[in-house]
Amino acid sequence: MEYTLLLVDDEEELCLALGKRLESMGYIVYTATCGRDAITVFRDIKPRIVLMDFILPDTNGLELLKQMKREIPDTEVIIITGYADMELAVKSFQCDATDFVTKPFGRDNLEQALDRATQKIFVRRRLQEYAENKAMREMVINELVNEDVLVIGADYRIVDINTSMLSKLGVEREAVIGRLCYEITHRRNSPCAGEDHPCPLIQCFETKKPSQTTHIHLDKQDREIFYSISCYPIFENGQVSGAIELSRDITQELNSQKSLFQQSKLVSIGLLAAGVAHEINNPLTTILTTALLIQEDIDPENPIHKELGIIASETLRCRKIVTALLDFARQSKPVRKEHNLKELIDEVVLLTRKQAAFKDVSVESECLSDMVCVQADRGQLQQALINLIMNGIDATDSGGKVTVVAGICPDPKYVEIEIRDTGKGIPKEEMDKLFDPFYTNKKNGTGLGLAITSGIIAQHGGVITVRSQPGQGSIFTIRLPLRQDAANAL
Repeated sequence: MEYTLLLVDDEEELCLALGKRLESMGYIVYTATCGRDAITVFRDIKPRIVLMDFILPDTNGLELLKQMKREIPDTEVIIITGYADMELAVKSFQCDATDFVTKPFGRDNLEQALDRATQKIFVRRRLQEYAENKAMREMVINELVNEDVLVIGADYRIVDINTSMLSKLGVEREAVIGRLCYEITHRRNSPCAGEDHPCPLIQCFETKKPSQTTHIHLDKQDREIFYSISCYPIFENGQVSGAIELSRDITQELNSQKSLFQQSKLVSIGLLAAGVAHEINNPLTTILTTALLIQEDIDPENPIHKELGIIASETLRCRKIVTALLDFARQSKPVRKEHNLKELIDEVVLLTRKQAAFKDVSVESECLSDMVCVQADRGQLQQALINLIMNGIDATDSGGKVTVVAGICPDPKYVEIEIRDTGKGIPKEEMDKLFDPFYTNKKNGTGLGLAITSGIIAQHGGVITVRSQPGQGSIFTIRLPLRQDAANAL
C-alpha cells in the first residue's frame, strides 16, 4: 500500500537524497525545509507519515509535532536529529511521536522506524473496526501480538486483555478481568494523575477523541518498562462506554538511544582526554619529584614536612586520574571472537573473589553448564564485568553477596548478564548520572570506571541498564547480541 509521506529537513541535499530513497521504497514523497512551509504542505496533502528534523530554521520539531497532532491526530510522526539527548527522546514519545531516529542513520534504522509507523496505521484501522463491531473483539486484540492491549470500561475496570500483555504481567486472564486498570498496571489504589503520569483515559472520555501519553509500568519482576500509551474511545448509542488502550513498550528504544548518546559523549571526551592528559602528566611528575626531594631535606618534626606530604599525596591522586584518563582515551574497537560465556564469567568471578574476601563479601555465578557462546572481545568484556563486580563489592557490607547471572533473552538473538549485589543501593537522583565520565560517589574514585564499561558494551552493540533502590541493592543488566548481525541491527 502506498502512503503519502512529508519529509521536513532544512538540508536540501538530504531532502533530495532521502526523498529518492523513500520513493524507491514505495512512498509518495513531499518535502519542506522549514516549519512554515511544512505546515502548509501538511494541511494540503494530509500525509499519513511525517519524517521531520528536530531543529528547523523557524521552529523546532516538537512544536511542529504538537501542532500536527492537534490538527490530524492520526498522523505518524518520526523525529530525526543529529543533536539528541535522552530528555528529547522521552519528550518526543510523550508528544506521541511514532519514533525517534538519530543522524546519521542507516537504511535499516530508517526502515524499522517506517515499519513501526505503517504498523500503527494498520493497528488504528483494526481498532476502529473493533469499536464498530464488538464481535471482532477477540480476533482484533489478539492479532496485535506486538502491542499490549486493554479494553477498559468507563469505570476503569478491565473488560478484555490480549495474550501479549498477560504474558508480560505474568498473570492469568481470570485474575485481570473486572479489576481496575491502574491496580493491575501500576499497583495503585487510585487512577493515574499528575503532570508526569497523566491518565489517558480521562482525556479520552472527556474529549471523545483518541489520547496519548507515556507511562512507566512494572513487569512481573518489578522492573520499570516505559510505555507509549494510546487510547481510542468506544461508542454505544452516541456515548463513550469505554476505551481501547494500546501500549507499546519503548524501553528498548529508549535504552538504545541512551546508549548512542552516551557513546557519542564518550568519544568526544576521549579525544579531549588524550590531549589534556599528556600535557598534565609532565608537570605533575615535576611537582611530585620536587616535593619529595624537599621533604627528604627537612626535619620530620618541621610543619612544612607534613604539608609537603599532603602535596605529594594529592599529586599522586591527580596522576591516578590522569592515568585513568589515558586508559579511557585509548579504548579501542573490540576484536570479536567466539567465547563460551560461562567460562568467561567463571574466570572473572575467580579473579574478583580474593578482593571480595577482604570485605567478607562472597562472589558467585549462576550460569547454565551449556551456556551459549558470544561474539566478543574477551579482554574488554572481562574488564567491563570486573568493573561492575568490583563496584558491587565496594557497595556491599560484610556478609553480603555479589551474584553474576547469565541467560538468553526472550529474543533468542540476545543474551543478558546481570550483576546483582546486596549493597546499599543507589538513590534515584543519582541513577541518570552513573555512566557520566567523572561522576563518582566514592572517596577516591575517578568516575571513569562505569563510563569505560558503558563504552565497551556500546561498542559490542549492547546496552547496559541499572535498577536499584536504597537499602535493597542494585542490579546492572548487560544485554549483548550473540552474533555480529544482531549487533548491527540493535
